[in-house]
Amino acid sequence: MMFSQLGLSEPLLRAVAGESYTTPTPIQSEAIPHVLAGRDLMACAQTGTGKTAAFALPILHRLSESAEAPRHGRRPIRVLVLSPTRELAAQIHESFRVYGRHVGLRSTVVFGGVGQQPQVRALEHGIDILIATPGRLLDLMNQGFVDLHAIETFVLDEADRMLDMGFIPDVRRVVSKLPQRRQTLLFSATMPDAVAHLAGTILRNPTRVRIAPVRATTELIEQSVVFVSRQNKPRCLADFLNNRSVSRALVFTRTKRGADRVAKQLNQAGIRADAMHGDKSQSARQRTLSNFKTNRLAVLVATDIAARGIDVEGISHVLNYDMPQEPETYVHRIGRTGRAGAAGFAVSFCDGEERKQLKAIERLIRQTLPVAGGSAESPASVDAAKPQKPARPPKVFSRGRPKQRLGR
Repeated sequence: MMFSQLGLSEPLLRAVAGESYTTPTPIQSEAIPHVLAGRDLMACAQTGTGKTAAFALPILHRLSESAEAPRHGRRPIRVLVLSPTRELAAQIHESFRVYGRHVGLRSTVVFGGVGQQPQVRALEHGIDILIATPGRLLDLMNQGFVDLHAIETFVLDEADRMLDMGFIPDVRRVVSKLPQRRQTLLFSATMPDAVAHLAGTILRNPTRVRIAPVRATTELIEQSVVFVSRQNKPRCLADFLNNRSVSRALVFTRTKRGADRVAKQLNQAGIRADAMHGDKSQSARQRTLSNFKTNRLAVLVATDIAARGIDVEGISHVLNYDMPQEPETYVHRIGRTGRAGAAGFAVSFCDGEERKQLKAIERLIRQTLPVAGGSAESPASVDAAKPQKPARPPKVFSRGRPKQRLGR
């Protein structure tokens, strides 16, 4: 199938052609016709499969084909896209801007971590499409700067990350302010029970689309595991980056503090690295991401949540410094490499306490990860390095006087 067969308008097809897109991805070919038809949609597809275009293109088509913006007064907001992270919100806004360059619609993005005045000015100017993170959106709504009474389409993107970050109550508060008659689109990389329940309360008779089951991993990614004790991980990671042909690497840690620590250790080893996570200011995160995209940084260290907003081409290696707690997260992590027909490498550094996570991953992807050549340590020695519970002191039996019985 070609994009020209999906029923999109000529200005949108021109914009798509300008991005050198010819063939839609599976999520795009499945979702776009349903969104064009005005149906509610619940879509499950992995990160990096083209979900943004799957909703942005048909939304732009529907808006441009409907009534013109009012000649007098501020145009109402007709589309709301809710995103869990600042980086992802900015990325979605850029996609709407690129795809909609020929249709004359206005969009803006609002998120926290920066001053609100430029965002307020954009809202006062009048927009058709608003992309937002939940916290800043609620702040602006409470101040009277955002009116959602005219919303025609509501998009909840990365719903599972919304759940992980504790945003579901905020999402429900936003939904309570939306018109009952609307189109609702929910996109998620995974579909835990809590997200499925949320979908059941905000969607009406949705079409369900599920693309690329999470157990599938691309054949273009060469996967392996390195067995290494926890205390030797910093040296092992630095040795790997120094001795392999790594053009651009994304390193995953479990915590924000861990990301900072790993980035500091790599810089001390002479490797240009920086950390990216939610505790950093928006300007610092944007600067770090820009440096990574322009190769001023060789390595970006990130947590899973922060990485959801990273869309960078040419990542040669994904390195799991910490094994993920959920096996599905492994698939999303390594999907950052091996894109657009290019080969990629995914290497996991597994210590003795992480063997259970490794086994769960191997069950999910239905394969055993090969041990990387020159693995730092043997699995047995890594297991031996696990912290051991202190032995219980032996029981001592005494023949001393029996305890005195308590009186009645």
